[in-house]
Amino acid sequence: MGNELPCRLHHADKSFSGKALLESSEIIFRGEVRLKIGFSAITAIQARDGELRVRTKDGLAVFELGPQAAKWQEKITNPKSLLDKLGVKSGQSVSLIGDFSADFVARLKKQGATLNKSKLAKDAPWIFLAANEKQDLQCLTSVRKVIRGATGLWIVYPKGQQSIKEADVRSSGLKAGLVDIKVASFSPTHTALKFVLPKSKR
Repeated sequence: MGNELPCRLHHADKSFSGKALLESSEIIFRGEVRLKIGFSAITAIQARDGELRVRTKDGLAVFELGPQAAKWQEKITNPKSLLDKLGVKSGQSVSLIGDFSADFVARLKKQGATLNKSKLAKDAPWIFLAANEKQDLQCLTSVRKVIRGATGLWIVYPKGQQSIKEADVRSSGLKAGLVDIKVASFSPTHTALKFVLPKSKR
């Protein structure tokens, strides 16, 4: 999700200034205090009068979000599936580069996607590249050659690792002639960054 808003937080009989970040599985508050609330820990949630009221076993946390409060409640109570976030629709062709979990492959099959593992399919709407180290990004130049039109390239890489960082992924994509337009939480351990051709090259 990656939605971030400046707000005030009321928690434990105190009020704090900072920013609230809505991720795919948790709410994070950073500012005068740090607070993280996983969706699984929420026992009750309500949007009212511009406030998002979130209750857990540790008590009530109230985020002043204004008009976004109701939207955040909807996203928390009815989260999108991973493939919905990534944009993969039924029947679309998906090329996979590198090793992906059996769970992700099973989700693609259940979605009705046509999978290509051995080679890149020309004009495929989606390409997924698993990059666990910087060296895994060296194939981007050849991948760029098969990208046409609005094809989306998702580069999936581990979170919080020194072997590969977001800056490495972004700079490699730019060097290959692509632009990054979206980030998504792929799993608790991995992040995905989406690249496309610049509009002038489509």
